[in-house]
Formats: sequence, C-alpha cells, structure tokens
Amino acid sequence: MDYLINLTKENIQQVVDTSMEKMVVLAFWAQQQPESVQMLQTLAQITQAQAGRFILAKVDCETEVEIANYFQIQNLPTTLVLDKGRPIDGFAGVQTKEQVEALLDKHLPPMWIQEFAAIKQLLAEGALTADELEQLAAQLKTVYSDSQQAAEVALVMADVALQQGLLAEAKSLLTGIGLADQDSYYQNLMAKLALAEDAADTPEIRQLQQSVEQQPDNLDLVVLLAKALNAAQRNEEALERLFAILQQDMNALDGKVKQVFMELLTALGQGNTLANQYRRKLYTLLY
Repeated sequence: MDYLINLTKENIQQVVDTSMEKMVVLAFWAQQQPESVQMLQTLAQITQAQAGRFILAKVDCETEVEIANYFQIQNLPTTLVLDKGRPIDGFAGVQTKEQVEALLDKHLPPMWIQEFAAIKQLLAEGALTADELEQLAAQLKTVYSDSQQAAEVALVMADVALQQGLLAEAKSLLTGIGLADQDSYYQNLMAKLALAEDAADTPEIRQLQQSVEQQPDNLDLVVLLAKALNAAQRNEEALERLFAILQQDMNALDGKVKQVFMELLTALGQGNTLANQYRRKLYTLLY
C-alpha cells in the first residue's frame, strides 16, 4: 500500500486492516474549505518526509459523506490517528507542521527504527558488495547516534564490520555489549570474530610481532609487520602502527613509512570509512 492514498468505501476495510500493522492518519477535507486544503498539504509534506513511518489516508468529505458520518466529523479540517482499527488521537482545525509532528511522535516509533529495519532487511538478503557494506556502515553510525547507542544497533554494526574485515572495530563494538544484551546473535558474532582472528593471526605476523616487541625502535620491522597485517585484512592495526610512527616523525625512514601508509590508504579506496578516518588523522599532522 502507498503511503498517501484516497480513502473510499471500496478500500476502507483494507485501510483499517493495514492499521493493525502500521499507523494510519485520516485527513478529512473538502476542496471548498481552504483551511482543510492547507492542512492536507502540511500532512502530505510530513508523509513524504517520513515515507513509510505511517500512511496518510485522505477523505474527501464532498464525495465520501458516509465515511465522514461514520467517524462523526463535525468540522473541517479534522485529522485522526488510527491504530489497530480505532482512532486514538487527533485534532480539528489547522495545526503547524511542528505541532503535527509532535502529536505523531507520541504514537509512532522513533525515525531511526524504520531506517534500522531497512538496514537489517538488506543484510538478511545477503550478497552485498564492498561499496554497499560501506554505505550501510555509514548509515549505521547515524542510526547508532540517533538510538543513543542502542546495543541492538551496535551488534549490527559489528556484523557489518566483520563482513568488511574490520576486526578491531568489530571487537571494540562487541566488547561494549552489556551482559543483558549478549543474546544468540551476539554469541554468533563473537564466534565469527574468533574464527576471523585465528585466520588472520598467521605465523609470519606472530613472528614479526615478537620481533617488534624485542626491537621497538626498528622501524623496518614495523613496516614489514604493517604490510603483513594488511595482507591479513587487519588494516586498522596496520594503519595504527604506521600512524604512531608518523606522529613522531613524518619523514621516518626517509619517507618510507609515510609512503607505505599512503599505499595502504590507496588500496582501501576513496570511499572506505577506515581510510577516510586515517586520511583525516594524517591531514591534522600535515596542517
């Protein structure tokens, strides 16, 4: 069903049935009533801006007199909020966009819920490209902020990070999940993280890590370790090690550290969130 419809005797039952799942706003109006036309325009704007959050059903009281009588409409314009087949709120007369939105917010779930549901649906369908995962990761950051860092959003963020090979980011998100939210989805992600970490922890990396611990000032070893981490898709760790050196000396190893750092960023691509994050960090050092 469309988000903006004309309510008639033919489709009223379908609209009432729809209200069992999604909120319906009934707008009673008439062309001969300028105020009702104005109110209808305001409601239509809100409907378009919040597409999918509720359905706006327009009732032309000049042609649908029976429906207007059924809802005992006395004045135009009148707006009713329909939930599970019955009116639960509403108002007569003209109200501002802000007043209408405040009324709807009392009864509708937050805007982020809808966007979050759409993201989960895309993930459930699977077979997402790297660019699509990148876009979802960016959307999730906004949803995470809007949801006041809800655990259910953090779990999906960790899921996307794992699919992107961002193990450090996924681990950080999962570490922040409280005991009450450690459900089967959380356990599944923790298992995936453990497998990914095992697969990425090669003998070469372990040997290089040990060598770097023994010779922390040997920058050639750090560069080799960063390259090995990159090959194992542990890009965040690789970039962080190189950036730590650049913070101390931008020309370390006669510019070799910076060169490898930039090569890693280029390999990740322009749209990559991690690459963009470390590009910004580099710019702060340069400027």
